[in-house]
Amino acid sequence: MQQPDPAADQALPPPPAEWAPHAAIWTAWPADAEIWPGAFEEARAQVAAMVRLLAEPGPDGRPGDRVRVLAHGEEAVASATALVGDVAEIVPAAYGDIWLRDIGPIFRSEDACTVFAFNGWGEKYVYPHDDTAAARIAGLAGARIRGWDFVLEGGGLDWDGEGTVLTTRECLLNPNRNPGHTQEDVERMLSEALGIGKVIWIDRGLLNDHTDGHVDNIARFVAPGLAVVQSPSGDDDPHAERLAEIAAAVREARDARGRRLQVKEIPSPGRVLGLDGEVVPASHMNFIIGNASVVVPTYGDTPQTAAAIEALQALFPDRRVVGSPASYILSGGGAFHCITQQQPAGR
Repeated sequence: MQQPDPAADQALPPPPAEWAPHAAIWTAWPADAEIWPGAFEEARAQVAAMVRLLAEPGPDGRPGDRVRVLAHGEEAVASATALVGDVAEIVPAAYGDIWLRDIGPIFRSEDACTVFAFNGWGEKYVYPHDDTAAARIAGLAGARIRGWDFVLEGGGLDWDGEGTVLTTRECLLNPNRNPGHTQEDVERMLSEALGIGKVIWIDRGLLNDHTDGHVDNIARFVAPGLAVVQSPSGDDDPHAERLAEIAAAVREARDARGRRLQVKEIPSPGRVLGLDGEVVPASHMNFIIGNASVVVPTYGDTPQTAAAIEALQALFPDRRVVGSPASYILSGGGAFHCITQQQPAGR
């Protein structure tokens, strides 16, 4: 892996927050029908809807995002071109599955990124090309790389742009990623690799989350010193106990500047079943913050979904907050934040 001057890389500040201006948002097109049994074309349609919403101008007329859609193979290129080629750039490239948040690079600036090792979420889902996708995207973006021999997925972190990250012990301390590493080891690595000054630890994520508790499904920064978590929806919400634990941990936290976090709660989707009839880790937290829009995954037209979108709109008054169906994407393991990676503008 390309290794530029470490001193130059260390001089960079922490990665910009997701709400900072983007040069592009990267995503990928479902390309292997065997990975998406019973949901292949439906997942493509839901990815297309997200792409179109991100590309739209904002309510104040500001431009939407430049969306760059990776497509693996001639059939995927043709499909992506037919559905979103009028609003997005289709980029032929190899990858296994579409979870660019995890297999892609973490951009430190428009032309520099950090690339971690990837092992298929603890060797549970190992597909060809996923472990080289980050370097491939960096090359397509024209960004220099600093590589780290540490297994880490981007969805395991959420950051505020000022040196604070949210994460879970269930993921970052899981022996299926980096056996033998302590919490102190991980904090030191995040400081050296990403300029992180404070790590806020949450014990675990949602029930039945095969990512082992990715934080982008449970707690997100939406402004400096301000985080969002979910509250249970209904007496049968299968995640209720965990949601209470998550909210408590974030409320007790202070950020890298010593501020006690403000915490806003939005309703969870509640009990959502997958195509196999089992409870799935459906979450309104897996939104992607674009230049002009915030696209929120939805799992039916419910009062809690409407309330979640309304609450998020109050937190993003300068953007359009819009819900878009994501149940078929979730059948593959995630939602909108999981399938995107922002490339910040400038710096």
